[in-house]
This record gives sequence, structure tokens and C-alpha cells, in this order.
Amino acid sequence: MHKDIHREITPLSPEDSFLVFDRIKNEFDFPIHFHPEFELNLIINGKGVRRVVGDSMEEINNIELVLVGPNIPHGWQLHKCTSNQIHEVTVQFNENLFDSKLLSRRIMKPIKDMFERSAHGILFSEKITAEIKPKLTRLSKIDSIDYLLQLISILHDLANSRNQRLLSSYTSNYKDFENSDKIKIIYDYVQENYHNKILLSEISELVNMSQVSFNRFIKKRTGKTFIEYINDTRIGYASRWLIEKDLSIAEIAFKCGFNNIANFNRVFKKCKDCTPSQYRDKFSGIKRVL
Repeated sequence: MHKDIHREITPLSPEDSFLVFDRIKNEFDFPIHFHPEFELNLIINGKGVRRVVGDSMEEINNIELVLVGPNIPHGWQLHKCTSNQIHEVTVQFNENLFDSKLLSRRIMKPIKDMFERSAHGILFSEKITAEIKPKLTRLSKIDSIDYLLQLISILHDLANSRNQRLLSSYTSNYKDFENSDKIKIIYDYVQENYHNKILLSEISELVNMSQVSFNRFIKKRTGKTFIEYINDTRIGYASRWLIEKDLSIAEIAFKCGFNNIANFNRVFKKCKDCTPSQYRDKFSGIKRVL
């Protein structure tokens, strides 16, 4: 249904649990995308925005809350919205944050069932959205373990709420994206070494493939060349640090593996459709990774 669906490399590293964005914006400029993390998205002042989740495409009202499961294509588009004060709170968390043993406990069953339904995307009622809104808007101001406890409380309330609606008629075609030992080895290696020079010869040897076979494999699995895949990861970290850290753009470029600033600027602009300094300037809000 969607052409050129973008596989987003989120800024979450293997050691992170979740991230929260809280921002006021006047546009949605991210393409339809998918990623293996769960995403809970609250939009306020968004009347006229078009929401796309799988094969569902709808114009939204002034406020809405959606849970998108791993790897289902989704995105929000400005469409008919005229507000320049769209308030968006996005929470992304790893799909293995709650392991199967924890989810098998009776007390967690509603959340487990909701996670399974989220493979279609879930739209929550306006009633529960209004009730959850204060908790979600406080999330970016909470620290450490309290954040996790608040997130569990939010998920529990949502899981037990009435009038949930499934959005997409199909579940993800991309769910086996990383369901491969080779992809896991590649992913882990890139996460550990993205700040260094990564040679095609060394990583193809790591998974016992010729360089030609490796290139074909990574292109088939990700839709990107290996260099593009590494650069996506590097730009993911760069965009996170541009918001979180008081470092110069040159420092960030070198810290995430680019050996010259011109190349970093070119790749960043290609990925984000703006320069690193524009990205830093236009991001009004809070971004926290815990």
C-alpha cells in the first residue's frame, strides 16, 4: 500500500528502556515508517491531521491516543490541520522491555493481550485519552524508576479501558525483519562499533558470508546498502545528541563515527531533510532517553 516505507533506526540503544518526546510542532515531516519498538502516541490540537497505520488512513479529531505495535508501518501527516501548536507526546519502548515470564503473570494479562492487539494499531477512546493525558504529559519530567512505574500504570489503565478500536486489517509484513541470527549479530556489532570505522570485510566475515552475499543479504533485509544502514544508526545517535548534549556539531559528528564534518552534514541532510543546526534549532520540546 505505501511506497518507500522507511525503516526507522530509533535512538534507543540495547541498554536503554524507553524514550519520550514531548514537543510542540506545526508540521509532521517524518515519512511513513516502521521500527521494532512499541510506540504510544498522544496528539493534542491535531484536528485535520491524517493518521496512517497499516492499511488504515483516517483524519483525526482534536485529541487522540494510539498504540502502534512492532514493525507496523505508521505515520501522521498534516493533511487539513491548520494548527501551529500541535502537541505531540511520543513514548517508544523496546519490545522486550517486559519479558515473556513477566507478561505471563495473571496481573499482566491485560497488558499482554493489548500488546498482541497492537499488531493492528489501537485507537483508544476519547474518554480514556482525556484521563491518561495528564500522566503522559508528566512523563518527560519524571526520573529513573518512577518513569517505568508510571509507564506500567498508563499501560495498565489503557489495557483495561473500554471502546478500544483496532486500526489496520492486517498485521506487519515486516515482523521477521530482525528475526534472524545473522541480522542480530550485525545489529549488535554496529551498535557496539558505529563510532569506529567498520569494514565490509570484517563484518561479512563475522557472519561467514562473502562480501557480495553479505551486501545482497543486507539490502534484501533492510532495503539499504550496508553503508546506508550504518549511517542510519550513526544519524540516530547524532539526532539524539543534538537535542540532549551541549556538544558542538563537529564533536557530535566525530563521536558518532563520521571522520569529516562535510560528509556528516551531507548524510544528515539526506536522512533528516535539514542540516544538523536546523534540526537542533527547530526541535522545541523535551527528548529523554532512560
